[in-house]
Amino acid sequence: MLGRIVLPLLLATALLMAALNLFTPATSAVHVPTFVVSLVGKYLCYAILALAVDLVWGYAGILSLGHAAFFALGGYGMGMYLMRQIGSRGQYGNPVLPDFMVFLNFKQLPWYWLGFDWFGLAMLMALLVPAALAFVFGWLAFRSRVSGVYLSIITQALTYALLLAFFRNDMGFGGNNGLTDFKELLGAPLAADATRCGLLVATALLLCLLDWFSRAITSSRFGQVLIAVRDTESRTRFLGYRPEHYKLVVWVLSAVMAAIGGALYVPQVGIINPSEFAPANSIEAVIWVAVGGRGTLVGAVIGAILVNLAKTLFTGWLPELWLFALGFLFILVTLFLPRGLVGLVRPRSNTPPVQKLSEETDVREATS
Repeated sequence: MLGRIVLPLLLATALLMAALNLFTPATSAVHVPTFVVSLVGKYLCYAILALAVDLVWGYAGILSLGHAAFFALGGYGMGMYLMRQIGSRGQYGNPVLPDFMVFLNFKQLPWYWLGFDWFGLAMLMALLVPAALAFVFGWLAFRSRVSGVYLSIITQALTYALLLAFFRNDMGFGGNNGLTDFKELLGAPLAADATRCGLLVATALLLCLLDWFSRAITSSRFGQVLIAVRDTESRTRFLGYRPEHYKLVVWVLSAVMAAIGGALYVPQVGIINPSEFAPANSIEAVIWVAVGGRGTLVGAVIGAILVNLAKTLFTGWLPELWLFALGFLFILVTLFLPRGLVGLVRPRSNTPPVQKLSEETDVREATS
């Protein structure tokens, strides 16, 4: 119920902010500056990442400390497209090679950059690459029944390995500096207010769609099995289900959702570099979910927005103390609000999903 209120409210707020930015003079008291539009758009991208984390952690019990990798890969897919759109307007005037490749003495465009001047193919690859990585990783991990803290450590190792790889200049992704100096998106100048507002509204709309998609999954029989796997995996397996299959499906879907957030993030922030792979970013996403309410979906969205808003304000006042404040917040929520902020207003279900599955299995056997 809460999600049906919060998500439409976010979309309406995004539409209102875009209208106040475009149709009110800068001197007006109700004018929304462009930097605020971009900042809120960034928060909503983080909310998509938090939604993806909650889908696997809150409903499947998979504590991922590597979802920043999928977010960053989606961002690099968008960044590669935006770099190809610069063309001869770069500092070196090369119509084919991005500026960083000219500077690093690349003789030709690497094969994996081919086709990224087409928006459709670029976005397809921005989603397929994280999905493929998630599938391979998940198939190996879940098939081997790796779970708990061991799986969390492996996911963290995955994102750290990608961090080190993308830092290398010979990878062809800009090394430490990453990809930046973008000019336009689908022919629209990125610096224009209308483009910024359009990105904000598009991000809010996709957040609403992904929330609806996640709710459709978690409220279905598939979602009941996921929760049963989270609570008692061995008993769910005894009932005849294959938990590794359910985990793999939701893991790949979650990776794609995170990649969508990353692809929307890059044009609004204006840069993508290897620091987005940092394990600390994945840990922060887990904190957002914990603060808002694990296993609620809307709590993940609320937590991501509130924590990042607090980060913006706190780092402006006392930047050196932000990490201490974040750690204190996580401890506070763990001790006193184990169900997060949403848990204060949402009642807990009394019937365990595994019991529902067991009862349904008994009914099927009795009638067969």
